Amino acid sequence: MNASVVAIAGIAGLPIGSFLTVVVHRVPAGESVVAPGSRCPACGTAIRAVDNVPVLSFLLRRGRCRTCGAAISLRYPATELATALLFSAVASRMPSPWEVPAYCVLVAGLVALGAIDVAHFRLPTPVIVATLAVGAPLLVLASAKTHAWSSLVHAGVAGVACFAAFALLYAAARRAMGYGDVRLAGLCGVFLGWLGYRVALVGVLLGVLAAGAAAVALLASGRAGRKTRLPFGPFLAVGTVAAVLFGPSIARFWLG
Repeated sequence: MNASVVAIAGIAGLPIGSFLTVVVHRVPAGESVVAPGSRCPACGTAIRAVDNVPVLSFLLRRGRCRTCGAAISLRYPATELATALLFSAVASRMPSPWEVPAYCVLVAGLVALGAIDVAHFRLPTPVIVATLAVGAPLLVLASAKTHAWSSLVHAGVAGVACFAAFALLYAAARRAMGYGDVRLAGLCGVFLGWLGYRVALVGVLLGVLAAGAAAVALLASGRAGRKTRLPFGPFLAVGTVAAVLFGPSIARFWLG
C-alpha cells in the first residue's frame, strides 16, 4: 500500500479516536454524542479547541484540565493513539485504497464497542447499527471500484451465518452471552465475509479462542470463578481485527 495512504489513515485516526472517547462516555449514559461539545468531566468547563488536539493537548497540559487542574484519564490519549495505529495498520494491509475507509469504520466501531463492553457489559445497538450503516455503503463502493461484486454476496452470507450461529448459542446458553454479542457477530461477519469465508471463520475462531484462553487464565489464577461475568465483545473485536490484518495468512496456516 502507498505510504501516503497509510499516513493519511493514521492522521485521520487521531480525531476519530477522540470522537470515540465521547461515544464510549456518553452512549452508555444515553447522552447525545453531538451536543454539548467536549467538556471536562470534573468541572464541566467546555474544552477549548486549542486544548482538544488529540494526544498533543494531553501532553502539553500534562494530563490536566486547564481550568480546574483535575487529572484527565490516560484512556483518552490511549484511545486516540490506538485508533490511529489501527487505522494505519489496516491501510497497510488492504490490497487497494478503496477498501481502507470501510475497514477503518469497522475498527472505529469495534474500539468503541469493546471499551463499552469492558466498562458496562453492554454492546449498544446504536453503535452497531451506525457502524454497519456507514461501513456497508463503503463496502459497496469498494466492490464497484475493484470489480469485486461477488465479495458483497460473501459479506451477506457470512453476516447472516455468523448472526444465526451466535443466535443459536444465545438460545442454548443465555447466561454465556448477551444478545448484543449476536448482533456484533453479524456485524463482524459482514466485513470479514467481504474478505472471504475463510477470513470470517478465522475471525470468529480467534475471538472464541481468545475468550476461552482468558477465562482459563482467570480461573487458574483465582481472579475469577465459574459464575464470573466475562465480556465477550472485546475478544470478538480483537479476533475480527486480527483477521482483517492477517486473516488470509492465518487461514492458509490453519486450513491449508
